[in-house]
Amino acid sequence: MFDRLLGQSIDGFAVPSSAQLRIDILSGLTVALALVPEAVAFAFVAGVHPLVGLYAAFIVGLITALIGGRPGMISGATGALAVVMVSLVAQHGVEYLFATVVLMGLIQIIVGAMHWGKFMRLVPHPVMLGFVNGLAIVIFLAQLGQFQIANDAPGAEGIAAAHGIGGGEWLTGMPLVMMLGLTLLTMAVIQFAPRAITRIIPGPLLGILVVSAIVIGFNLDVRTVGDLASIEGGLPTFHIPMVPLTWETLTIIAPYAGILAAIGLIESLLTLNLVAEMTDTRGGASRECIAQGTANVVTGFFGGMGGCAMIGQSMINVKSGGRTRWAAISAALFLLAFILFASGLIEQIPLAALVGVMFMVVIGTFAWRSIQIMTRVPRSDALVILLVTIVTVMTDLATAVVIGVIISALVYAWNASTRMRATTVNEPSDPEVKVYRLFGPLFFGSVDSFNQLFDPKSDPETVVIDFMDSRVVDHSGLQAIEALAEKYRQNGTVLKLRHLSQDCKQLLTRAGQLIEPDKDDPSYGVAVDYDLRLGRLGSGH
Repeated sequence: MFDRLLGQSIDGFAVPSSAQLRIDILSGLTVALALVPEAVAFAFVAGVHPLVGLYAAFIVGLITALIGGRPGMISGATGALAVVMVSLVAQHGVEYLFATVVLMGLIQIIVGAMHWGKFMRLVPHPVMLGFVNGLAIVIFLAQLGQFQIANDAPGAEGIAAAHGIGGGEWLTGMPLVMMLGLTLLTMAVIQFAPRAITRIIPGPLLGILVVSAIVIGFNLDVRTVGDLASIEGGLPTFHIPMVPLTWETLTIIAPYAGILAAIGLIESLLTLNLVAEMTDTRGGASRECIAQGTANVVTGFFGGMGGCAMIGQSMINVKSGGRTRWAAISAALFLLAFILFASGLIEQIPLAALVGVMFMVVIGTFAWRSIQIMTRVPRSDALVILLVTIVTVMTDLATAVVIGVIISALVYAWNASTRMRATTVNEPSDPEVKVYRLFGPLFFGSVDSFNQLFDPKSDPETVVIDFMDSRVVDHSGLQAIEALAEKYRQNGTVLKLRHLSQDCKQLLTRAGQLIEPDKDDPSYGVAVDYDLRLGRLGSGH
């Protein structure tokens, strides 16, 4: 009876079975444990108090879990956003950060309301492979700081060491051996315990528990979460950002808000696609944009640094079996419980255990098959994979994705431009009439190829251009038709245009009277845009 009740839907939530609910809760606990050091480290990177990062992880994680477009995806404070916030906080203070996060959220809500998230379909698969490979490397490098001697300074050196990007001396001797040993032990438990011992407890959580028990039981002198910072605090309180409501304030925060909104949405939507692919489900891009924006608006008013989807924690959740919203909800609630009630206990968890969990995330996230296919895919795709990976590591995700999409688009445009061709035949009803039957898209890149197909000076008195197997894509294609028609007119040749779409007929001016109406005319539109809301094709003029 209880299982049947849990299988029903409550207020739009598909409540899982009791077995799945248990898995989701335990997975959420694992994710929450991994969120603590990440949120603290990213707060250090941004130059704000650790609780600012923890509050952001809780609020963003909870709201996106409730209304996001991808059940089971984890969101929180991220390093990709933190590195952008550094200069803003340093120059203007944390209150301007809160105002920026609110504006960032409003921008993301607008993007979602306008359904602009659909443009993520323009991100090709090689860019996705470079994205996951680059993030896997970033996650790996971020853990290396735990193998360095702790730097207690709150300045740049301490921030860098806490985030795992250098700034401290490497461990040596017994401390290094213990750190490596506990990390490898955690990885071994995660890999083998679920199959050899039990599947009741997710592998990552079991690894944390086993290593923590060893460290506490034998009183081993290793670094713990408490060495990063104290996570003790109260409930986040409503707070209006204390900034002057002036045009000058807007000019300060607007550029940062735009960049943060773009980075947050790109990382969130790519993570959404990745998790959807791994779980063989679908996610709502526009809904996720609105959820991320709503979460950031609320976070800005409750003293948080904002956030977006976290691929590392999302992978932990997926690998631990978390599939529903209850996994992400429990992660957020566990994180709040840590802050309010269990800070002393959580601060005893060895960092080696959490590093081991993240190393397993790296192994599971990196697209190893991309190495195998590098020699089998086109060179341009291999270049995009490598370039996006490198740029993600060296700069940031948004820059890497934009560069990858631009290169892929240029390669596609070049390849498409070479596909324009034509065959010539005589009209069956009149052998004196020459028919050009076109193949391939007519757009800005193929205009030159299109022009080279025709010889107005040598063609007979009547010429027909058949567009049945071609397609006019943009205004450059229309202009090329107009220019060609003018050349034939000056040469005294009768030109007829056949099988053009209704859009082309309406947009052509001088050549419009040359069109031959036909019941087989295609119905595509020039500059077509697929409207997800209407579920049909609509054309933009």
